Amino acid sequence: MTKPHLLLLAPLLIAAAPVHPAADAVSQDRLRADIDKLVSFGTRHTLSSLTDPKRGIGAALNWAEGEFKAASKACGNCLTTARPEDTVTGRRIPNPTRVVDVIAVQKGTERPNDVVIITGHIDSRVTDVMNATADAPGANDDGSGTVAVIEAARVLSKHKFPATIVYGVLSGEEQGLVGAKILADYAKAQGWNVIANLNNDIIGGSCGSDGVCDNAHVRVFSEGPRWQGGADLRGPQRSLGGENDSPSRNLSRWLDTLADNLSLGLDVRQIWRNDRFGRGGDHTEFLNAGYPAIRFSVAIENYNEQHQDLRTEGGIEYGDTPDKMDFAYLAKVTKLNVAALAALASAPPPPAPSVEGAVSNDTVISWPAVAGAQGYVIRWRRTDASQWEHELRFKPQSSAQGATTMYVQGIAGIRVDDWIFGVSAVSSDGHESPVASAVPGGAFRPYEAPAPVSAPAAPPTSPRT
Repeated sequence: MTKPHLLLLAPLLIAAAPVHPAADAVSQDRLRADIDKLVSFGTRHTLSSLTDPKRGIGAALNWAEGEFKAASKACGNCLTTARPEDTVTGRRIPNPTRVVDVIAVQKGTERPNDVVIITGHIDSRVTDVMNATADAPGANDDGSGTVAVIEAARVLSKHKFPATIVYGVLSGEEQGLVGAKILADYAKAQGWNVIANLNNDIIGGSCGSDGVCDNAHVRVFSEGPRWQGGADLRGPQRSLGGENDSPSRNLSRWLDTLADNLSLGLDVRQIWRNDRFGRGGDHTEFLNAGYPAIRFSVAIENYNEQHQDLRTEGGIEYGDTPDKMDFAYLAKVTKLNVAALAALASAPPPPAPSVEGAVSNDTVISWPAVAGAQGYVIRWRRTDASQWEHELRFKPQSSAQGATTMYVQGIAGIRVDDWIFGVSAVSSDGHESPVASAVPGGAFRPYEAPAPVSAPAAPPTSPRT
């Protein structure tokens, strides 16, 4: 390949950052103890009691908040807890009901408004989604995601990061993703620049109801064309691409690479749809708000354990209880989450690149300079390739410090027609952001439709004579 002509950029010599040691601190024993505690509340149905001290959603939320506060005390009050809530009615919430989330905020030391959010839903259910009184252990769905969030707060709060990490325990998932919408709205009200939502829902089992087992993979679900932006994006994407390059899709690609580097014996299986066939999860409400979001879930689901009354029929045990979980597997998935949160909170935000090159032998890529970035990686792949195939690494020349725009001009022999381009940002210590694709809707921020172009004012008319 002919050497590209560079403007404002020079070779990047920053080594890749090592995996953060916090992942090694995840405790399988603590995860098991926390699951047992969640199950002890009997039911955590969203419509169960908010005030009973021992049984129901309120008691479970109080316990989760207590765990966040204990972690905060251990780190010198580095976490701030809050309870975003709303009074909701809907198809599965027939009467006005307070739906309450519990969050802990670990404020970033350099870029506190750049935010990474991990979530799991604490509510549980049985076969009848409206049954708020029967025992609903919800060990795997979604006690597993909840305890992963709490464990992440315990181990990551012992360290400091440039960006903010938010640990979210959500209610109302089984009643229509209600708690997720509450938190997404809360994030918008706070003015957070949400880099990613890592949603964990059913991450603690390794065997399906058909006897097939897989403890070596975790599924990561990600949407392709971004949903938020809708019709406004369809025309530009049809012309310029973007069907497979939403921020969430690039987040899943980034997680796949991270998992390979961790050597956990856990590989990411990217599932290129928003969620399981015909189903949904809390990350969807973050996507609706324009925030990059993905869902972690087990490689193989066990449908005998999901949304089931506790019973035995035909020799088959039904119900979501701790004895059916694989806690070694849950620990691996939690470690992947912890490593991802640490890396995302250490890296600069992804750039917002654009590309030009129609009717040209060369390609021009540009992007606004990113705060905290000491270098950038330009990546590209064939339009039918699943992962990024090629890269060029750069850092700004000293003469370019303070420049508002970075770009590479004339990548010779690379015609934009046949390739998808993207750019990631790199910190001084080697932490690299996910790639943002240079396509309509590819930026890691809520989509904003271009302002309409005003028609030129009519020239003044001369007075009649």
